Amino acid sequence: MKNYSAFDVIGPRMIGPSSSHTAGAARLGKVAKKISGKDIKEVVFILYGSFAKTYRGHGTDRALVAGILGMDPNDEKLSKSMEIAEKEGLVYTFVQSDEDVDHPNTVRIIMTNEEGKKSEILGSSIGGGNILVTEINGLALEFTGEYPTLIIHHFDKPGVVADVTHIMDEFEINIAFMKVFRQRKGEDAFMIIETDHAIPQKVLEEIRELRDEIMDVYLIEGL
Repeated sequence: MKNYSAFDVIGPRMIGPSSSHTAGAARLGKVAKKISGKDIKEVVFILYGSFAKTYRGHGTDRALVAGILGMDPNDEKLSKSMEIAEKEGLVYTFVQSDEDVDHPNTVRIIMTNEEGKKSEILGSSIGGGNILVTEINGLALEFTGEYPTLIIHHFDKPGVVADVTHIMDEFEINIAFMKVFRQRKGEDAFMIIETDHAIPQKVLEEIRELRDEIMDVYLIEGL
């Protein structure tokens, strides 16, 4: 009879002892990888609240690294993620913070990709494997990744939103939820579009080519 460890299947969609500390953490890591856009060479995880206090015992460290490597929460290799990361040359660091945050299971993920570009996200594991991302590259926003999600980084100029939604209409993609977040009028903004349908890569390509005001486009799916 097989002996099961804390990292064996506890539920139908995850590996590990806690949906909040492992499944949610893996999803946050996977979102961060999408935002980085390229293979990540170095990553710093700043842990807050309960994450900071229990990340080793609950497997949060392994789950976060697994997400950065592109693993799903139910990947059997999750328990070996740190060893795999070292073999692949990924440098990772965990920092415990006592700063007050809105949710106890919160992490800031700061990445440097293979091209030397730095990016970061702030997010929380809010229970049951669900997540909430509240910041990308210093700009406050909000999305869960529950739906296929387009994240469009753009300058806040008239016509950008209309042009993007026109493309969504051309591809017959229904928008379930949509929000635009900006720091100030006419400056950096993020358009968050959550859809009822899968989003083909062709949509991303056409949005990137729309106009100079669009700086980047990310697709979050399969979380």
